[in-house]
Order: sequence, then structure tokens, then C-alpha cells
Amino acid sequence: MKRVAQLTIIAITFTAIPLQAQEVTWDNPEIRDHIAAMAAHHLCSGVFVVGRDLTRTPQRVFEEDIEQFPQYFAWQDDMEWSVDLEEKTASVWGSGFEKRTAEYNGDQGCTILPLGMDDVLFTPTAVERNIPDPTTTPWPTGDVGAYGRFEEVDPIKLAAAFEWMMDQTENNTRAVVVAYRGQIIGERYAPGWTKNTPQISWSQGKSIASALTGILVQQGEFGLDDKAPVPEWHGEGDPRNAIKVKHLLRMSSGLDFINNSIGRPESWFNTNEHFRIYFDGINVFEHAIDQPMDQEPDAEFRYRNSDPLSLSRIARTTVEGRGDDWLTFPQRALFDRIGARNYLLEPDAWGNFIISGYDYGSAHDWIRFGLLHLWDGVWEGERILPEGWVDFISSPAPGARDQEYGGLFWLNLNDSYDRLPSDAYSARGFMGQTTMIIPSRDMVVVRLGPSPGNAPRYFNEFVGRVLDAIEQPVP
Repeated sequence: MKRVAQLTIIAITFTAIPLQAQEVTWDNPEIRDHIAAMAAHHLCSGVFVVGRDLTRTPQRVFEEDIEQFPQYFAWQDDMEWSVDLEEKTASVWGSGFEKRTAEYNGDQGCTILPLGMDDVLFTPTAVERNIPDPTTTPWPTGDVGAYGRFEEVDPIKLAAAFEWMMDQTENNTRAVVVAYRGQIIGERYAPGWTKNTPQISWSQGKSIASALTGILVQQGEFGLDDKAPVPEWHGEGDPRNAIKVKHLLRMSSGLDFINNSIGRPESWFNTNEHFRIYFDGINVFEHAIDQPMDQEPDAEFRYRNSDPLSLSRIARTTVEGRGDDWLTFPQRALFDRIGARNYLLEPDAWGNFIISGYDYGSAHDWIRFGLLHLWDGVWEGERILPEGWVDFISSPAPGARDQEYGGLFWLNLNDSYDRLPSDAYSARGFMGQTTMIIPSRDMVVVRLGPSPGNAPRYFNEFVGRVLDAIEQPVP
């Protein structure tokens, strides 16, 4: 390892785990460019967002977050990377494409710089946390009294459930926490990870977009049945004029937004509109709304980033239209009010939050987010989400044929988690990020960490074991 100017620059070349042969040639410049851009982002965020105290070295980030997942991140053996600890950037380069760089901007995290640009187009803004000292403030806003013991909870069975979960090393769990009857009854962390470590939460951020939308509804800015306030959709004869706010929440807008998944060669082309927001330096809000329709709203639930990003674009224009600051809005409107102090939402180069995936939160942040929903949107007597909002987001979208999706939350009405009650619903993200709310058992469970593929199975079994440790009252 080469160290320059007191560890300010670290540059290393690594050989990746070979990928299985694919029909698409990996020498394709577009594929290589996008792999490099996404890797630069993950290096930047892994060092400067997740590892702010620098306990996670750039090499560890590369090995633990990129190199060990070739099926997802497709690192190529002739690529090189560097992390500049002074300039707070990460870059990836190789033959056949230009160097791709991600830049860290404090409370806005890391942003992939578009080709030809050497800086972002927004003004980085410090996001003040207006939250009382957690060491002296009662739970749930603070940490005093966070932990509870209950007669019906068998401590031996509960501890065994946590031990079982952390023993599944291939699942790569970095944090798991259970809150029952409003207090934490157990938690475990991988070495080096804590209750306050922000971790990439992927599509759990879609549920944050849901909550921010709910707050604006609560503030009277628009309603669920209102036409989506996107001026570009309201031209004469434009079928998108039929899209309502509720359709976007249900991911049933009818926008034609291609999702080619991840882990396949074609995943890395610009035609993968759903994932392009994560590997190319584009304006994600304009990308989301500038799409035609190919079916009627509410006809079908389709998992597409277009809808939560369109909601976030609506939120930005609404917030800025009344003279408020957009970059601090989520903290002021939501996170401060529930005592969440480690959330960080990353924007594109134009200052648009890539809220459908590039969001970070700690285990205790997500527990609080789950409790807000468990408590029907009310926090210590203050209504944050509108009355009836939680019922809406936890009810199946008309186009969800298996009743698997609500309002930017996943549902369990189809018993996909067969060890959990059917009323459970969750914020869920790529590689096993989960905040599960179980109203009938007065419980919230959070699990974080990049899993290689079997996270739902392990989570299902873990929560089942936790439920088995709690004796239910006889009806």
C-alpha cells in the first residue's frame, strides 16, 4: 500500500474474483464506465459516510463491500482505484473508459460526478441535528430507558435467537435489533459496528419517501387523491395527467420505466432505467418524470424507482416553493422529531436525493422509524403522519396481485415470511436491509448488513425464534 502525505492518498490495484462467462463482452465501454462509477460511489461512501472515524480503511471497504460481491458489483480485474482522504474523493479507472469519481460533501454524503464535471452543482449544506442530548433524554427520543425486560419474554430463548442469527456468518449481518412494547429487548452488532453506525439501507429509503410525502399531506400541501403536482405531466392530452399521489405511493403509476434488475450484463446499460440512477451521474428527478406511460394508473404494481423519485421531486418543488431549504428538510420534518440522528440521504450532482437507494441510517434510527409507524404516526403525543396514513401504506395496492405491496412498504399478507403474522409490513432494501413492523405483536425488528442472497430466509427464521421466546396471553 502506498501512503502519501500522511495517509491523505491511498491508491491500490486489486485482482477481482473472476466473473462467469457472459454473452455480453465485458470490454464494452458503457458497462465498464458504469461499474467504475458505482464502485467509486461505494468506496467514497464506505470510507466517508459509514466510516467517518476512519476505522474502516479504504482497503477494507473495497474488500468487504465490493470485492466479495462480484455477482452484484461486477468489479473487473484490470480496474484500479484510489481514495484521497484529503480531497475526500474516490476514483476508479481502467482501459476503455474515462476515470469515474465520487465526491464527499459532508452531510450530503457522496455523489457520482457526471463526466466532464469536477464538482457538484448544488451548494453543500450542513444538516444540523436539533435533537436533545440522548444521554439525558428519555427513550424513545433519547436513549435513557431504551431497554426493557418483560415477564413474558424468556431471556434464554431470546439470547439464543440472537446468537443463532449472528452465527449465520454467510448472511453478513452487521446489526440486528428488536423492540417490543416500545423498548429494546435485544440487539447484536458485528465487530466494529454500533447502534449509531450509519449503514447503506438501499430501498428502505423508499419508505422514507413515503413518510416525507405523508408529512406534506399532514401539512395540507396536497392529498392522496390529488393529481400528482408534476407540471410536465399536465399538458393537453398527456395521459400522465391521470397519475395521482396515491398511484405513485403504490408504485402503480403506469410509467414505462424499465427495470432490468442487477447481476446480469444488461443490468449495466443505460437502458436499465431503474438501476441507472445508481451507476451514472444523471439528474435522477428529471430521469424519473421524463417517462411515457404504458398502462393505466393502478392497473399493476411494478417495482420501479420512477415512482418514489417522482414523489421526492414533488416534495422538493413543494418545499422550495414555500421558501424552505430542501437539503435539510428530511432532518427537520422527520428525523429530528423522532430522535434519529444518524440518517444521511445522498443526492445526485443537482441536489436531488437518490432516496430510492442511496440512503444511510443506523440500527437505532430504523428502530425509531419503525416505532413511528407502529404507533400510527404519533410520536410522544405529536402526530407526525396524518391520521389514517399508516392504514393506507400497510394496505395492499389494487394492482398488487399477491397483496405484497402497499404504500412504499412491503406487506406480508401473502405470508412470504411464514414465521411472521400476516399483518407484518416492512421497509426493505437490497441485500437484506429490513425494518419489520408487527402490530399484532407490538414489535419492530431491524436487520442491516450486505447479504449475498439469503437474507429473507435467515430473517424469517430469526424473527420466528424471537416470537417463540415471547409467551402470548391466553385469549
